[in-house]
Amino acid sequence: MVQKQIIKLDVVSDVACPWCYVGKRRLEKALTEWKGATVEVTWHPFQLDPSMPESGLNRDTYLLNKFGDLERTKSMTDRLVEAGKEEGITFNFGDKWLAVNTLPLHQLLHVAGEEGFRDTLKERFLKAYFDENLHLNDIDVLVEVMSEYGWDAEKTKRIIADDSIGYTVKQEIAHYQQRGVTGVPFFILNDKYGFSGAQPPHVFLDAFAKVSPIEVIAEGDHCDSNTKEC
Repeated sequence: MVQKQIIKLDVVSDVACPWCYVGKRRLEKALTEWKGATVEVTWHPFQLDPSMPESGLNRDTYLLNKFGDLERTKSMTDRLVEAGKEEGITFNFGDKWLAVNTLPLHQLLHVAGEEGFRDTLKERFLKAYFDENLHLNDIDVLVEVMSEYGWDAEKTKRIIADDSIGYTVKQEIAHYQQRGVTGVPFFILNDKYGFSGAQPPHVFLDAFAKVSPIEVIAEGDHCDSNTKEC
């Protein structure tokens, strides 16, 4: 009898984090190569800038506030663009790009998780934010995106306006901050081992191998320490 246990992988990330997009794709590559125990991935929220105004910040204002010098950002964005190409991601940091407060997005992701499509919606938001340059602080834009998943405008608006969902998301963010997460993406294996950053696939594979349970491919007469039976 083949017994396969679960490897639990919690991923803490923010939609506003370009390296989270790269890290997601690299994780997916590793998962397609992994032949061991099932890896159960759960996405968790994080906000890199919870003070971001609801109106958002245009590209130059955001970069100037964050780095103090627009010239300094060129090498960073060039590196991201190249990393993105390797993973099939088109990073578009054009003049229409808008930095937004991601709390409403995490609220939508929270409910999407309850309905079983958080991973799919996470990918959609990342593409909308970094490739399509959609303004994800515009309620009409979010209604349009969520309609792709069968949600009507009333449901989308209700979830965004629900302070109790916002509170739940903030509590989850605080939980991981208390555990020491200050940057994303951050990966936690089996609630015990952590590593940060958009790691290459071999790092994930090595980590999975270290925590992977032994597969029992056949059983014979034996003594069991749990059941006390022999």
